[in-house]
Amino acid sequence: MVLSKTTSQMDESVHSTFASRYVRHSLPRFKMQENSIPKEAAFQIINDELMLDGNPRLNLASFVTTWMEPECDKLIMDSINKNYVDMDEYPVTTELQNRCVNIIAHLFNAPLGEGEAAIGVGTVGSSEAIMLAGLAFKRKWQNKMKAMGKPYDKPNIVTGANVQVCWEKFARYFEVELKEVKLRDGYYVMDPEKAVEMVDENTICVAAILGSTLNGEFEDVKRLNELLTEKNKTTGWDTSIHVDAASGGFIAPFIYPDLEWDFRLPLVKSINVSGHKYGLVYAGIGWALWRSKEDLPEELIFHINYLGADQPTFTLNFSKGSSQVIAQYYQLIRLGHEGYKNIMENCQENAKVLKEGLEKTGRFNIVSKENGVPLVAFSLKDNSLHTEFEVSELLRRFGWIVPAYTMPPNAEHVTVLRVVIREDFSRTLAERLVSDVEKVLHELDNLPARVCMKLAGSEETARKDDDVVKKTTIEVQKEITTTWRKFVANRKKTKGVC
Repeated sequence: MVLSKTTSQMDESVHSTFASRYVRHSLPRFKMQENSIPKEAAFQIINDELMLDGNPRLNLASFVTTWMEPECDKLIMDSINKNYVDMDEYPVTTELQNRCVNIIAHLFNAPLGEGEAAIGVGTVGSSEAIMLAGLAFKRKWQNKMKAMGKPYDKPNIVTGANVQVCWEKFARYFEVELKEVKLRDGYYVMDPEKAVEMVDENTICVAAILGSTLNGEFEDVKRLNELLTEKNKTTGWDTSIHVDAASGGFIAPFIYPDLEWDFRLPLVKSINVSGHKYGLVYAGIGWALWRSKEDLPEELIFHINYLGADQPTFTLNFSKGSSQVIAQYYQLIRLGHEGYKNIMENCQENAKVLKEGLEKTGRFNIVSKENGVPLVAFSLKDNSLHTEFEVSELLRRFGWIVPAYTMPPNAEHVTVLRVVIREDFSRTLAERLVSDVEKVLHELDNLPARVCMKLAGSEETARKDDDVVKKTTIEVQKEITTTWRKFVANRKKTKGVC
């Protein structure tokens, strides 16, 4: 006798995933459901939602690497289950991290003797690296002030207003006053003269940026070193420099080898760099390096032995994956100096193609500089009818993610669009982006001015006795910027912390 059963009694795993009950009803999003579901259904549900994410390679807002060679992808997946912190169990991975630290230290001209090991550590990214470097400066300053019998409860750090938010986090989390050098029209990085003027006895360091996120420009670290040296001689202080080379650290050594910004300058005591930016590794790897052992207080280093051996550790994150460390080592030995140089020059050339294409439209001012991170920051010559925010919004229809943002004080009336040129952004894509920008401009030319229409009502209130109070160009730009910032903020509102 042949045994059979009805369809309703059969195992659902033999059915098409899209025919199963698991995709017919919404799953709880913020509470764990009672029952398990098949792995095929779980995969498909998540995969379907992820399709609505943007394409990482078209995300021109990000400096973070979005492409690596298949061979490196395989190394990453093969080591995805290794916890880096267990150095005794994974000694080769630990050795690869040490090799990376030394390779990068030599790249940054650390004053190392023959056979001398570099001082540094791999981190989750430049944010952690900056926290560690900042803590080292703070602790050294506190120890010095204690030894002198002076107050040590009001440390400060001097930066430009163009610094990335991780510096604000460091200042707030570790109770350090952040003294920012304000920007000005046409000068969107820290002015070294003004920075040194702000230095006082409580300054733990001056932080210089090698590659501003706003326009890619390198700050003048050499000039800062000269001015700070003179001030130290006059005051008897020993204020030092930290270089945030998150974006520029893997660029300058290859296409600007004569630029002095690193450990060649005596006052540069520590440097951070993002391996996951122009170090060409996927997100999750940064590096913090110190000039010498004396610049990293021993009391900040912890020694543990419960994982099998004595292991020194100086991190904010304890457990972390090994994959990105291995991927960084792959890139360093795979590409070598020649490979990195070729890639950075290619990025620079593609940035030039994009810049020239935008200039040919006659509609944009280029805010970025020739020398710096390969990116193009640009603003509309006339944003009285339509703004950079509208250009950004319409470019999303073509798949491009191009951020629009306002400059920090005192240049907040300037709005900028920015395109970061990464390794996987080809000349073809640069030319295609210019073409799509032209389409967007043509569409905007045929649309009513959204922002100006909203501001029309406010202009009516300025009328008194049939007299119109005329607003300056900057006042109009500030109103437009404020209106759009509120609009963008309302669209990005979320519940809780993301």
